[in-house]
Amino acid sequence: MTPFTVLTSTAVPLLRDNVDTDTIIPSREMKTTGRTGLAAGLFAPWRYTDAAARTPDPAFPLNQPAAAGAAVLLGGANFGCGSSREHAVWALAEHGIRCIIAVSFAPIFRGNCLRNGLLPVVLPGEAVAGLAWQSVMVDLEAQTISAGDMVHPFSIEPEPKMMLLGGLDAIALTLQSLPQIDAWTAADRQARPWVYLDHVHRGYGA
Repeated sequence: MTPFTVLTSTAVPLLRDNVDTDTIIPSREMKTTGRTGLAAGLFAPWRYTDAAARTPDPAFPLNQPAAAGAAVLLGGANFGCGSSREHAVWALAEHGIRCIIAVSFAPIFRGNCLRNGLLPVVLPGEAVAGLAWQSVMVDLEAQTISAGDMVHPFSIEPEPKMMLLGGLDAIALTLQSLPQIDAWTAADRQARPWVYLDHVHRGYGA
């Protein structure tokens, strides 16, 4: 994954509460088994006047000229509620969204964001609304959102912060501990050789 350090982008407002994952990526738009090919279906019920023909609704925030290339999305309370589908995060990421700033997140959706390189930031509703269509700077190391003279601190746990800064998924994070894992395995192999399959294969018993 691409490391997340400092991001500067227009903040596109989608200031609605309870935006669920079926709206973010409807099941009928999930036509791939991978993480790509989902961006066109992102927010399909709202983004298009005719989803089948892909006719853009000019009133939808992501379709407005100021949203071109934007990587920051603003949301209301309980963003990402509904089903646990990880495709919702994949669709947002493929569209180019790297940070979502909202009043609150559904816990599973927030976890999916952190595992896929998206930064979910919780701020009070008034602060979120004040960032609408502003050029914002998201500094993960400093844990701040800046826009003009406004600076909003935010919280994030140490492990997901480290993962985002390093561009690490869960497997890559585990592999960072490979020397310790190998050392433990070598010591355990000496202490309990009978639990290892290659020991059994050498004829020492089942």
